[in-house]
Amino acid sequence: MRLDKFLKVSRVIKRRPVANEACDGGRVSINGKVAKASSEVKIGDIIEIKFGDKIVKFEVTAINEVATKAGAEGMIRPL
Repeated sequence: MRLDKFLKVSRVIKRRPVANEACDGGRVSINGKVAKASSEVKIGDIIEIKFGDKIVKFEVTAINEVATKAGAEGMIRPL
């Protein structure tokens, strides 16, 4: 699944255009490498996002095309 879509479906970022903007700004990395919005996300990947001074880091535990609020929480594990 594409990184921008994963961030939206997992509800880490609420809207896909905002996810695209974060990726284009170089604020998102997968396994320590800066990632584009089109990068593929796999189970076990470590994603890190910089929101201003705050850094959010989590592991991908599941990939679902569509997720409810409860299902979205199970897609990531905070680190």
